[in-house]
Amino acid sequence: MGNIRTASGTKIYIGPSQAVTPANASAYAALTWTEIGMVRTTPSYGDKASVVTGAVVGDGRIRKAKGARDAGDTEIVVYPDSTDLGQAALIAAEGTNLYYPIKVVNPDRLNATGTDGIDYFMALITSKQGSGGENDTIVTRTFGCGVTSGITEVAPTAGS
Repeated sequence: MGNIRTASGTKIYIGPSQAVTPANASAYAALTWTEIGMVRTTPSYGDKASVVTGAVVGDGRIRKAKGARDAGDTEIVVYPDSTDLGQAALIAAEGTNLYYPIKVVNPDRLNATGTDGIDYFMALITSKQGSGGENDTIVTRTFGCGVTSGITEVAPTAGS
């Protein structure tokens, strides 16, 4: 039976822009990563196929097929920190048309000496919007991410 977990302890990183999507997990792992600090909300991401339809006149039924896959658009929400290098990298990335690797380290190791699972993907950083609020509202900044690749997953492990 699997264990449930919370997002608490998840870490998110940004790498330097890449002209092409890294070929595999080893290629992603070889990049230089900068942790994004003060993350409030971790992103949701993953492939979803479009549905292509066509009507058949003879029986009045719509036929469906899977079309192109899209890993979607997502957001990384942070508490602004002008000294955080990861947030500075996101701000700089938003000002470009380049593709950036993102690494999400999930707190899901199988035992105390194992390794956590990792998800890698490429994204365009499409926005950097600050929040408004009232007296008791904590200010946030939301970075929009257009995911441009499939998700490369590295499974968590159990150590010895």
